[in-house]
Amino acid sequence: MIDRSHKLSVSRQAQLLNISRGAVYYLPKPVAESDLTLMHAIDKLHLDHPFMGSRQLRRALCDQGLKVGRLHVRTLMRKMGICAVAPQPGTSQRHPQHKVFPYLLRQMVIKRSNQVWALDTTYIRMKKGFVYLTAVVDVHSRRILAYRTAITLEAIHAVEALAQAFARFGRPEIVNTDQGSQFTAQAFVDMVQSHGVKLSMDGRGAWRDNVFVERIWRTVKYERVYLRAYETVSEARQDIAQYIDWYNTARPHSSLGGLTPKQVWDSGMPTLGMAA
Repeated sequence: MIDRSHKLSVSRQAQLLNISRGAVYYLPKPVAESDLTLMHAIDKLHLDHPFMGSRQLRRALCDQGLKVGRLHVRTLMRKMGICAVAPQPGTSQRHPQHKVFPYLLRQMVIKRSNQVWALDTTYIRMKKGFVYLTAVVDVHSRRILAYRTAITLEAIHAVEALAQAFARFGRPEIVNTDQGSQFTAQAFVDMVQSHGVKLSMDGRGAWRDNVFVERIWRTVKYERVYLRAYETVSEARQDIAQYIDWYNTARPHSSLGGLTPKQVWDSGMPTLGMAA
């Protein structure tokens, strides 16, 4: 979306795209080493036990010898863009002024590629910092259609990933997300609706709605991210891109009958009917 080599200034491009200039120019503040240690531990705990809220996470961190208060755990969870996938007061990351759309996948059988796409964002740890990975996933085939690795949670990254997926793969019937502020932002809503696609949003903290994408993040992190110690954002981007290409084209899935996501996508063949 933002082309830094274009004759228009970056500021003017951001204005035309209705994107805050802060999202383009923002440079992250250094994160204390102690907070990075806590965030890395929270990331693994959340991946393995997504139902844990701040109280349970604090207890688990203390059991690991990481002394921290509950309020600080909640602050770090907000920074990481995560919340417990179970009803918990005060953990939603939704912007209070943004519209939330109804969940459209309940009892729906997803039986073909390009029927439903899901978007989600996850925290990716680095050796001395972190980035966010936003991905567009075809629910039927599990294929990751587009993604962005970025240093902020701004809506621009979700908008750019979705625009790339539309350009390469056409349009699904439904795009499903959680209630994160990057997905309830008007720029993202407009991107979905301007292409004639229905927007669906998970119920607040509903674990059943999130479980599909959570499984993909678990795969990405345990098979790649946790085995690395990225020094730079560019290194993280390059390595994650290599993994996603392998994941799509060479990694068989038992839930897909031993086929890869790309094989299922290309064939459009139905797998076991997946009820959302």
